[in-house]
Amino acid sequence: MLRRLSSLFLRTLRDDPADAELPGHTALVRAGYIRRAGSGLHSWLPLGYVVYRKVEQIIREEMDRMGAQEVHFPALLPREPYEATGRWEEYGDTLFRLQDRRGNDHLLGPTHEELFTLLVKDLYSSYKDLPLSIYQIQTKYRDEARPRAGLLRAREFVMKDSYSFDVDDAGLGASYEQLRAAYIATFDRLGLDYVIVDAMSGAMGGSRSEEFLCPTPVGEDTFVRSPGGYAANAEAVATPVPDPLPYDDVPTAHVEDTPDTPTIATLVDHANAHLPREDRPWTAADMLKNVLVMLTYPDGTRTPLAVAVPGDRDVDDKRLAAQVEPARVEPFTDADFDANPALVKGYIGPAALGEDSASGVRYLADPRIVEGTRWVTGANEPGRHVFDLVCGRDFTPDGTIEAAEVRDGDPAPDGSGPLEIARGIEIGHIFQLGRKYAEALDLKVLDENGKLVTVTMGSYGIGVSRAVAAIAETTVDELGLCWPRIVAPADVHLVIAGKDEQVVAAAEQLAADLDAVGLDVLLDDRKASPGVKFKDAELIGIPTIVVVGKRLADGMIEVRDRASGDRDEVAVDSAVDHLVEICRS
Repeated sequence: MLRRLSSLFLRTLRDDPADAELPGHTALVRAGYIRRAGSGLHSWLPLGYVVYRKVEQIIREEMDRMGAQEVHFPALLPREPYEATGRWEEYGDTLFRLQDRRGNDHLLGPTHEELFTLLVKDLYSSYKDLPLSIYQIQTKYRDEARPRAGLLRAREFVMKDSYSFDVDDAGLGASYEQLRAAYIATFDRLGLDYVIVDAMSGAMGGSRSEEFLCPTPVGEDTFVRSPGGYAANAEAVATPVPDPLPYDDVPTAHVEDTPDTPTIATLVDHANAHLPREDRPWTAADMLKNVLVMLTYPDGTRTPLAVAVPGDRDVDDKRLAAQVEPARVEPFTDADFDANPALVKGYIGPAALGEDSASGVRYLADPRIVEGTRWVTGANEPGRHVFDLVCGRDFTPDGTIEAAEVRDGDPAPDGSGPLEIARGIEIGHIFQLGRKYAEALDLKVLDENGKLVTVTMGSYGIGVSRAVAAIAETTVDELGLCWPRIVAPADVHLVIAGKDEQVVAAAEQLAADLDAVGLDVLLDDRKASPGVKFKDAELIGIPTIVVVGKRLADGMIEVRDRASGDRDEVAVDSAVDHLVEICRS
């Protein structure tokens, strides 16, 4: 195909758009691939939609190759299936809810487990029909509180979601591995660097869960990896639990005045100056930090929660949120303290916490807080702390929770070495859902013995629009976009660098010849200066840039590699063969 920049629906921008936060997002807007339509909403322009369709097609080809069959559901969905699974309420404010003219409740689909389950229930009834894998590529809607980063955190986005249906867990395991292999093939073809990490299932439910993350400093997800191969989303990291410690020689817990100690650091300084340990100095890791939050559930119920972490660590909001889904974590306000007079703000300690305490506030502790560990913490009195408080002797939490921040150098849960923290963009997520949705919607089949059994399911998602964004963010440079050839909007960006009739004629002929042999060509035939054209070619990011200009007098053109910056002079007579070899190698 031959596209002409003189007539293409495209305007490049010289300046960065005010609402673009990331380099790739900035370049997508400046190069004329997408435009903002509203908060978290984007329109695709012609070049952008070509890239999007190529990404979509690669995903479709790999799904078809592994045996999945494509279906398509509406985006506007009835309330009843989501109410049956509890997700009408669980999704909370992120769900777009609306009513039709008759007052019936509907939603804009954030994900389609319910519809997939009901479709299979409608058509299949025997183990002979399974295993089955079906998928769709569909627009999704989530009312993000803070849409950001262009296509990465949008309120309307496109996703490939697929589901496997099996009679038993062994079948689910086999289907899961098939889909996992298809994802690996997909991302390999897209040219994306990726890491497969253990993940949380979240509101989706299920057991085994893995994410495909594209490593980049601008990614919104934090993950960890070890030299020995362990990799996990930070939300899913399990803290190695220390062995219990002996505490026979630890002094009896005692309450002390600790004036002017509003922070962990000032408390440590005070303790070392006035109440030193006999064996070593106190450190922040000896302080027990008790953090109060309020959990708000989808039905509106609010419940306080206290989380204990070592004083040298903060509570990681995302890790905590992942542990308490579908509840939403909110700050503990002054009004909440007024409603809980047993809690002294700034000096909260274990004595005031726990389901059996006067406050009745559930008290969950970091896994490092094991029997025998010795702490300094709030004494539930203004200006006072309790010293030598021993877990298992003086207090016992109601349970444990993985809510503390994960750090560089922490031990991997599998013993494979120290963890390294990195950031990445989530481009795919796969789950073994199990029977959650099948049970809620009564999806059963007759097994080989004629007995009704509940079908077990897997769920597998790829963000199509997010994949475009991930490619842009990981290939963009100081000049602009730099697409992998497999998804680029054209094979060759041909620049007419001059007004001479011979130059124009030669460029037009070369463009026609390349089109004739099946290469996609973007021809810059605008009445603009060579400098403007070169800048736009670099910004737009097609992998091969061809310049027809002053060297034509010597029978030569220039071929530039957008990624490496390498330039070669090629004879006009051999240009077509040369470019075909480059573009199809």
